[in-house]
Amino acid sequence: MPSVSTMILRSMRMTGEKVRGGTLTADEQVECLAELNTMMESWQTERLMCYSITERTVALTASTESYTVTSRPSKIVDPCFIRDGSGYDTPVQIINAEVYGRIVDKDAGFTVPTYLFYDAGFSATSTATLSVYPSPSASLTLHFNTWVELQNFANLSTNVLLPKGYQLAIESNFAIHLAAGVTEISNELARIARDAKAAVKSLNLPAPVSRLDSGVVSHRATNILTGP
Repeated sequence: MPSVSTMILRSMRMTGEKVRGGTLTADEQVECLAELNTMMESWQTERLMCYSITERTVALTASTESYTVTSRPSKIVDPCFIRDGSGYDTPVQIINAEVYGRIVDKDAGFTVPTYLFYDAGFSATSTATLSVYPSPSASLTLHFNTWVELQNFANLSTNVLLPKGYQLAIESNFAIHLAAGVTEISNELARIARDAKAAVKSLNLPAPVSRLDSGVVSHRATNILTGP
């Protein structure tokens, strides 16, 4: 596992700013760590740079429609569902602010929620708000999926564990990031950075799911082994 300082030095060697065996000055340590975290934060907005989707849960309380979520997710994605005490799941549709805002009585219903609005918001404590509709009639559990993003780095000595392909993508693209407005980059470095990031994105590309419109599908009974 490389340290953050090692990755930064490798990036700087790619542009010729450092030689092998070089070290970072005190000013470079502060500036480069901040710049690296800026680049990493920008990647958190790119779906194909998120290496996984993870399921999270929120315990719902009867008659309560809004819930605070810590560790603010950048994005919530399908599938989402409500699980009751018997283990049965009810699908939940993600809606936007406009649709949620048009609901006149957000407390109405008191049953199993079927809609979810995520207000990512922003605050110093990095909280967000989940709102369900209609309000739950009993204690249920909301299951929702979020992007798993690359982390920011606390300090230069942090040892970084990365999925395959990410180290080269980070180091080469960070080299270009640091060079902006300072020095010209080589065509070779541009190619390495582009190809490394594209390789990561290709691994993270969701598998396509083919569907046919019901209007064009025959309703005749068929057999998967023998055909129509």
